[in-house]
Amino acid sequence: MDIFQALILGVVQGITEWLPVSSSGHLVLLQQLFSLGSSVAFDVLLHVATLIVIFIVFWKDIIAIFKSLINVKWDENTKLFFFIVLASIPTAIIGLAFNDFLKGLFTNMLLLGVFFIINGIILFLTKFAKEKQGKKLNWWQSILIGIAQGISIIPSISRSGATVSTGLFLGIKKEKLIKFSFLMAIPAIIGAFVMESGDLSFENPLAMIIGSLAALIVGYFSLKFIIQLIEKGKWHYFAYYCVLLGIIILILRLYS
Repeated sequence: MDIFQALILGVVQGITEWLPVSSSGHLVLLQQLFSLGSSVAFDVLLHVATLIVIFIVFWKDIIAIFKSLINVKWDENTKLFFFIVLASIPTAIIGLAFNDFLKGLFTNMLLLGVFFIINGIILFLTKFAKEKQGKKLNWWQSILIGIAQGISIIPSISRSGATVSTGLFLGIKKEKLIKFSFLMAIPAIIGAFVMESGDLSFENPLAMIIGSLAALIVGYFSLKFIIQLIEKGKWHYFAYYCVLLGIIILILRLYS
């Protein structure tokens, strides 16, 4: 992987990691169509870049959670931490049980297209979801959103798309849902980091660093942008893109 390839993959990762369009699906698509290769080490560095973005954007919330835990307070911050832990359990179970099987699907362009369309349909249906007045996050909703996050291991199913959409269907307040959905990505990303970091080989460190920095910078603005769209109720706008992309992939696959 040269510097140009790493830069392209980093920018795509930064844009699509937070938008509900599946970063993994786009990276696989690029690799299949243009023979852009990446390594396990590069994937690990992209995870690190993603993690840094979350800490930058949500640093106040993260500090507030730690303060509540240190002071042993049972307040909204402690509850949020508890719900994140609960949500991480089904995510971890699904990830450990089906990771190898689902990763094997990433080379199937036909399934890639199908799941992009499914992702788009899920996003479109959120157009009809209504926020319930005073609706707060609870333990069983956390588990459902955690299951949604686990299912997003499927190629072309977006992690943010699955978790935020599930929360919108449940009528959870957007402000609470935004924090929960993106903060619960922290243990998921750390888990993916641990699973992929067993055998690293940094063949082109400069390219990997440049690609990771691109993912970090672009990812920061992408996350800030998507938070605003969720707040404005425009989450479903990405449905049209996902469905169109899925149809194009199916046509290319069937007639190539």
